Amino acid sequence: MNRESLDRWCERGILAFVMGILVFSPLAYGAVRIHEFLVVQLFTLGALSLWLARVWLSERPKFLLPPMIWGVLAFTGYAVGRYYTCDVEYIGREEVLRIIVYASLFFVVLNNLHRQESTQIIGFTLFALAVVISGYSVYQFLTGSDLVWFTHSGYKGRGSGTYICPNHLAGLLEMLLPLAVAYAIVGRGKPLTKILIGYAALVMVAGIAVTSSRGGWVAVSVALIGVLMAMLSQRAFRLPAAILLVLLIGGGTLAVTRTNFFKQHFLKRTIVSGRVDMDARYEMWNGAVQMWRDHKWVGVGPGHYDLRFRIYRPASLQLQPDRAHNEYLNTLADWGVVGASLIAASLGLLGIGIVKVWKHVQRGDRAFAPNQSDKFAFVLGASGGLFALALHSVVDFNLHIPANAMIAVTLMALLTSHWRFATDRFWFPARLPGKLVATLAMLVVIGCLGWQELRLGRELFCLKQAARAEENSMAKAALLEKAYAIEPNNFATALEIGEIHQLICFEGIEGYAEHAEKAIAWYQRAVTNNPHSSRNFLRWGMVLDFMEQHDEAERLFMHADELDPNGYYTSAHVGRHYVETGQYAAARPWLERSLQLQRKDNEVAESNLTLANERLVEAANDPLIQKLREAMH
Repeated sequence: MNRESLDRWCERGILAFVMGILVFSPLAYGAVRIHEFLVVQLFTLGALSLWLARVWLSERPKFLLPPMIWGVLAFTGYAVGRYYTCDVEYIGREEVLRIIVYASLFFVVLNNLHRQESTQIIGFTLFALAVVISGYSVYQFLTGSDLVWFTHSGYKGRGSGTYICPNHLAGLLEMLLPLAVAYAIVGRGKPLTKILIGYAALVMVAGIAVTSSRGGWVAVSVALIGVLMAMLSQRAFRLPAAILLVLLIGGGTLAVTRTNFFKQHFLKRTIVSGRVDMDARYEMWNGAVQMWRDHKWVGVGPGHYDLRFRIYRPASLQLQPDRAHNEYLNTLADWGVVGASLIAASLGLLGIGIVKVWKHVQRGDRAFAPNQSDKFAFVLGASGGLFALALHSVVDFNLHIPANAMIAVTLMALLTSHWRFATDRFWFPARLPGKLVATLAMLVVIGCLGWQELRLGRELFCLKQAARAEENSMAKAALLEKAYAIEPNNFATALEIGEIHQLICFEGIEGYAEHAEKAIAWYQRAVTNNPHSSRNFLRWGMVLDFMEQHDEAERLFMHADELDPNGYYTSAHVGRHYVETGQYAAARPWLERSLQLQRKDNEVAESNLTLANERLVEAANDPLIQKLREAMH
């Protein structure tokens, strides 16, 4: 087999790896969990390795380097640098690894899959995937099931497909529906192909409808209107575009105003007491704004929004938000002005590229000549899909779902690759110095991702074994210690080991003091790994209370309250501390405060407040106390 054939097979292998990423990740709950993302990381390593082979196999290798790549490189470099200064290394590393994977995918697609054949394969495969997932979501909606594969999502009455959250399914479909509409009307496919794409678009519409995602509905409607308005500027597509535009606007208006389903899921859930009810999103946004104000330039750290939220938590919001439910504010909070500016610059360069290539991908209005163009269909549809995602990102966090982020990155890379239709000046021949630089860069990324693949994979194996062990047993603690030896910055593992020793200690069996010391040692490690978690200090203080070291325990409980001043869980355990030390009057305000913050499912506050009140009543009825009162009067 000659070098040209090997090069061609490498290109096909890269396409296979990329398609594996794009198909696997949405089907695997969005690839949110670490063990699913490790599969994505492995596919990325395969694609990078084949690209490296192509650099040396191709007889005339070239790199496509349009302006957007400098924004991508700058932000990736900034993310790596910010990781080295972040407070919680483990979380920061997870976030930065994702960014490295996304950047790698961008460059792999841009430089290897820019052929129209590859673009079409990716697009049509994603349409088929969207049909399957949409069909599954319709089934969930009709049967009232909240099962996603074998996991309960907790979203009964809404279709989420293979995602846990329906809003994230809407994020996937809103990217692909405008692309499907553009291919069905503007593309050069055969009539049967267009009919199938049209059918896929209808199934996607049904999928978006049953998600009951208000942000998704608005975003995709606005994007589709924009795509159809762009088609109206082309004489050949005015009639189908006008018909679809009338159907979209008329049908949407009737659906929202006349059907019970849309009234229930849009109007009633959106308008409450004359104001917009954003499901506590405003509170999350306020927290993000305050974080940004306190850390303007570089943010709180990659992936740190959720870790730092407790100190900014309002009394009305007791759940942990995970993300800010607004990608723009979340970016400012995590990355600061510097990171947000680099991302904005990258997106601006993408927009400039779309404007530059716009006229070069159209066939023009020529009599007796076909006007369909797959290039124009892709540029129009992909731009519309990304615009929909950008709108939805005002009220959600789809770009923090790896599956959606990687599909968005792939669409951006393919759009950027269309620069080649406008100019040849961004093609650079890969001479020996260029090959060496590219090889070094790829080897660094492959080495980094490969090492983390092994390291995180070994940790995950130990954690899986621990999960199958007997609950709160020393066998489980031993397996967790193995995992912690592999990843000595995982605060969650340290906390879990400490809790096992704490529970054994509280049983009061022989050797309990030794377990208390071990619990404290592990809580100290957890604090070192994550100094922003109030839970670490609460658990540590509970052990000290058990060992009757109450003064030192109180210092820890007060610090926990500083980290989470409006948390019901924290207030309940501070009150419990005062009950443990017999300071019942001091306990009552903390326990009552906890119940004010959250009355439901707050057993610690309820039981300890009852106990404190009983002890105070007993003290008030004590004969000695009564005699002292009489003497004072």
